[in-house]
Amino acid sequence: MSPLPPRYGAPSSIYGKIRYASAASIVTHGGKIVTLHVSLAFASLSDADLDSFAETVSGQLFGNAAYPTPPVIKADLDDANGEFTAKIAAAATGGPADTAAKNNARQTLIGLLRQLANYVEGACGNNMETLLGSGFLAASTDRRSQPLEKPTGLVIKNGGDGVLIAKVNPVKNSRMYEGRASADGGATWQPGVFTGDSQHIAFSGLTPGVEYTIQVRALGGSTGQSDWSDTSKHRSL
Repeated sequence: MSPLPPRYGAPSSIYGKIRYASAASIVTHGGKIVTLHVSLAFASLSDADLDSFAETVSGQLFGNAAYPTPPVIKADLDDANGEFTAKIAAAATGGPADTAAKNNARQTLIGLLRQLANYVEGACGNNMETLLGSGFLAASTDRRSQPLEKPTGLVIKNGGDGVLIAKVNPVKNSRMYEGRASADGGATWQPGVFTGDSQHIAFSGLTPGVEYTIQVRALGGSTGQSDWSDTSKHRSL
């Protein structure tokens, strides 16, 4: 597995324009204290790196006294990661169905990690050492200084049996996108899918012949996410 990216936050180290003055606070060059946020960029990692990242979170978050009530239990995260690892291996020598199964397992794992990331952000007490102790990384505050714009230009095409591929215009300062699909015109929504690529937001396991309503939002910014895009509809094959 590839090594994880370096962690930030050691005293006097610099990440972008941010200087980490201590483990407990972040001070800009202007002396302003800013709020810590958890990076959601794990959704853009390669399959192997995402596998390693999930293992790190599992090993560091659960049993950590700073995080007594995570919304996802260790067994569920480990099971999802184990399933993802198995699907990676199967996809390496299999066909399109194996790749689709791997992608589904990846989305499930990312969804669990995002729940945990939101929990860590609220529970770390704005303490860099505590945040990094969870296995997650800190986001650059430069990317979160203002709300993200609503995605525009939503286009959907068929990507194979039971697969729809959506794309939107890239949203400035977003590193992650969430898509959702509804088979009943938006009355109920299926679990979200996550990706770092605005040009390839894949919905798989759909029912052939059903028309789906699709929306996409960007994740990040000062509010955590943008508004949902306007809806678009497309029929699954």
